Amino acid sequence: MARLIIDGGKPLEGTVQISGAKNSALAIIVAAALATEGESVLENIPHDGDVGTICLILRSLGVEVWFDRKGHLHVNGRTLSKHQAPYHLVRKMRASFYTAGLLLARLGRAEVPLPGGCAIGSRPVDYHIRGFTQMGADIVIEHGFMKAKCDRLKGTQLYINRSSVGTTVNLMIAASLSEGVTTLENAAKEPEVVDLAIFLNGMGAKIRGAGTDVIRIEGVDTLRGIEYTIIPDRIEAGTFMCAAAITGGNVLLKNVVPEHLRAPIIKLEEAGVIVEKGATELRVIAPPRLQPIEVETTPYPGFPTDLQQPFVACMSIADGTSVIRETIFDRFRYVDELRRMGADIKTERETAIIRGVAKLTGAPVEVTDLRAGAALAIAALAAEGRTELYGVEIIDRGYECFEGKLRGLGADVVREETMEGIDLFTAESPLKA
Repeated sequence: MARLIIDGGKPLEGTVQISGAKNSALAIIVAAALATEGESVLENIPHDGDVGTICLILRSLGVEVWFDRKGHLHVNGRTLSKHQAPYHLVRKMRASFYTAGLLLARLGRAEVPLPGGCAIGSRPVDYHIRGFTQMGADIVIEHGFMKAKCDRLKGTQLYINRSSVGTTVNLMIAASLSEGVTTLENAAKEPEVVDLAIFLNGMGAKIRGAGTDVIRIEGVDTLRGIEYTIIPDRIEAGTFMCAAAITGGNVLLKNVVPEHLRAPIIKLEEAGVIVEKGATELRVIAPPRLQPIEVETTPYPGFPTDLQQPFVACMSIADGTSVIRETIFDRFRYVDELRRMGADIKTERETAIIRGVAKLTGAPVEVTDLRAGAALAIAALAAEGRTELYGVEIIDRGYECFEGKLRGLGADVVREETMEGIDLFTAESPLKA
């Protein structure tokens, strides 16, 4: 357990380096274990909690996974031998269910617990299971596990409900070693899906259409390890853009893909923020006070659901009333914590109505989920006085060195550990060579 102590009121200024995309890394690390020839060496992998967890899950399945001294992740899937993923690790995050596609593709057998993750409403894995079933797997759900068997998955035509990123990723992983052609209709278009497809194709897969709503995967017999660099994390970038905006700051973000942030950039500009775009960097110059906006979250290329909470935090001190509609997940549980800080927010089903107040004030608040934690930290940066943010280990799941990067921009942030934890990325880590 840990907490952040944040004394607000300082504009953020300086340069911040954005890490590799967590959601892309999780998919690619699992996919790397599909290879039976050579090892994959992955660069720009974020050293966050979720990456550590997926690495430990793969290790428990027999995969060789380790970080070298340069921070590159090595994945050798030739030693994959076990088909049951451990509950105590899978329960921590939903992306751990990607191991189901891996195990069915490689071993023809998978026993994977139904996954956990952030408390943002019901997110069943029914669509994943339905896809595996249509590809020929025999599946039962018992004792909290999905237990699946097949001789070899068969290519088929699949329709993905709600354009789910997780389902798209899992079925791409599974179909890469299937027999025949798999077509994914209504597939997710997110950059992380495209990144996975590029990586798999580099390994020898035959995937076409990633980035559109129809992806075609022609199964192959074997895949080989490659060297690959993960794309930058657009959600981390958007989070720091919001942190600069709410504090009236001037921040240069490096290692970004501006096109991946098109929708958030448009909304920040509507709020009065100046965003200067370079090839791989963005400068955010904020006005003294933000203007209100209207936002509706939608699948990519629309406004990302993972930036809804940081934008609500920003609008809590805007000069007027903002309306933010969340169409993807139930993600307003954190609003009560913002109200502790003086925010005036009313929620009606999927809509938050935010009446901007003159100021927020520091208060003790609790992190309810990953992106909500980032939003509360953002609010604390602009608040008058001190905020104590409890449950910050949830933020660690998706942000590398979050408080360190904020301090580098001039924020007054101190981390206090309330219990000793294990740093998965120290020299003593089981993931180190």
